[in-house]
Order: sequence, then C-alpha cells, then structure tokens
Amino acid sequence: MVVVTLQRNKCIGCNYCVEFAPKQFQMSKKDGKTVLLKGLEKKGFFTLKSNDHTILDACENASKACPVKIIDVKNI
Repeated sequence: MVVVTLQRNKCIGCNYCVEFAPKQFQMSKKDGKTVLLKGLEKKGFFTLKSNDHTILDACENASKACPVKIIDVKNI
C-alpha cells in the first residue's frame, strides 16, 4: 500500500508536485495551494491510501521536489 500525506497549510504553491504527479495533485484555483486528490483530511493533514503501486515513483519524485518538504510518501 502507498500512503501519501500532505500538510496543505504549509504549501507555497510552487506547482512541482503537480508537474511530477498530476494524477495525485492539483492546484486549487481558490487559494493557489495544492490539493491531494482523493485525500482525506484529518487535523490539517491530507492522506491518500492506495493499493496502486504505479503511483509510488511519481509521488516520491513530487516529495523530493517539494521545497517546503510537506509531502510524505510511504510504501507499506
């Protein structure tokens, strides 16, 4: 299982996550911050749990590219 966590309130809107993983991330037109698609929010953290391991590389690249390090990816 791939678990992706996003701390959205610290997002600076650089768009790198969308460039590396457009199927998992999208920029909000309201506030210019990223949205974790299909992510569930809990205490300011958005989490996506997926059995689709094909998203792992893209999400890891998005995490590495993030200048504020708010994306965490785990392969469980």
